[in-house]
Amino acid sequence: MNKRSMQSIRNAGCSTLLLVGGLAQAQTSPDAGPSPAPGIEALQHQLTEQQGQLEAMKRALAEQDAVIKELRSVIGDDVLARKRGGAGPGITGGDNATNAATAAAASSAAQGAPNPVNTPQQVVGQPQQAPVQAQQGQQPQQGQPQQGESADSQVAGVDEPVGRPPERETRPPEIAPITDQPGVLTGEGKLVVEPGFQYGYSSNNRVALVGYTVIPAILIGLVDVREVKTTTYLASVALRYGITKRLEIEAKVPYVHSSGSTVSREIFTGTAVDNVFNAAGSGLGDVEATLRYQLNYGNEKMPYFIGWLRYKSNTGKDPFEVVTDCVTRCVGNATGTGLPLGLPTGTGFQAIQPGVTWLLPTDPAVFFGTFSYLHNFARDNVSRTVLNGDKEFLGKIAPGDIFEFSFGMGLALNEHASFSIGYDQAIIWPTKQNGQTVPGSVRVTQGTLLVGYSYRFNNRYTLNLSVGAGLTRDTPDLQVNVRLPITF
Repeated sequence: MNKRSMQSIRNAGCSTLLLVGGLAQAQTSPDAGPSPAPGIEALQHQLTEQQGQLEAMKRALAEQDAVIKELRSVIGDDVLARKRGGAGPGITGGDNATNAATAAAASSAAQGAPNPVNTPQQVVGQPQQAPVQAQQGQQPQQGQPQQGESADSQVAGVDEPVGRPPERETRPPEIAPITDQPGVLTGEGKLVVEPGFQYGYSSNNRVALVGYTVIPAILIGLVDVREVKTTTYLASVALRYGITKRLEIEAKVPYVHSSGSTVSREIFTGTAVDNVFNAAGSGLGDVEATLRYQLNYGNEKMPYFIGWLRYKSNTGKDPFEVVTDCVTRCVGNATGTGLPLGLPTGTGFQAIQPGVTWLLPTDPAVFFGTFSYLHNFARDNVSRTVLNGDKEFLGKIAPGDIFEFSFGMGLALNEHASFSIGYDQAIIWPTKQNGQTVPGSVRVTQGTLLVGYSYRFNNRYTLNLSVGAGLTRDTPDLQVNVRLPITF
């Protein structure tokens, strides 16, 4: 409580005491004669009630001062000053919050103090309303905080019932996405259109030695050295719609263009010159559909869990439809390169992939991760097209399933920009043909280091950029993803 508030209370108390003293002296004066006893009792009763009123006002001011101090610690004096528009007229010096409380206390004391010119009967009847006002609390001025009201509702200027807790945040925190599965679901009734572009590059070297050695470093036989470089461009459009606050559906349509160059010295030809074999392919990729559901409401101790189920079709051109450079068979590779004349745009197999994404907010960072398992459905009566238009029967082909997991950390730099870093690993099981493992097919592990950036222009547009670097020989060397989700 400041000095001005205390001074106002003292002035009101002194006025009351002077009034009571003057009336008592006038009634006990020898000239006026003895005063009746009922007048003195009424004045004493009035004095007692006025003292009680002053004590009640002191308690009310103390409670208001405590609320003001709490608001200062939460939102700061500068925010309060902007919301309240500065000090009231006639009040100078000090901060706006203190001045507002002082003005309210002064006006309350002035209203509750008796009028010296009133008769004793009029004064006695007034104090009955003042204690009620003191108990209920003074009506705050515009911008003055009320007891029990949250600081956020005062700053926002929204009138909320006293004692109502703030609405609980039910959405996972925003992060810069670095994987295909976003962490934050689309709002109910909202539509998100997300155009995207992906660039990938990979380079592999293959050395095959067939023969025997007479002495070390001398090989009698065949040496097949190949260097394969592949570049992939993938443009896609994804549509996400929020069915409820916890459920969304997504459809993704990709368009793929890939080109590859194979540098090799063909075996059985006796040449010492490197040959370059080029191939390319463009067309519609494998269309995907995903359903996501938020399983729980997380907090700083319990992560948010989002379960999802993805279906991948085989709408793209599969590897078996591409013409292969073989005359009879590619196994012996006696008369052809054994390489495809074009590149596929799809895997050729339908697949389903269940998974779970988790997010744990721990101020100022957000930890996240994903576990998923992709199952490829086998195909029967598969045939491969060779150079002369004939079909080579392969039988039943079952690609290996894929177990994938990822983890990372996201950090919000400011209200618009965020940064994420993480790691993704996929374990691919061997491919089987007619129930037997294909010769040369082994379990493959792909590891990728991911870095992502996100910039939010406004509530409608957000730009996401992620870069992946391959950490194993079987992983693409470089992946760059750019996405621009647009909310409607």
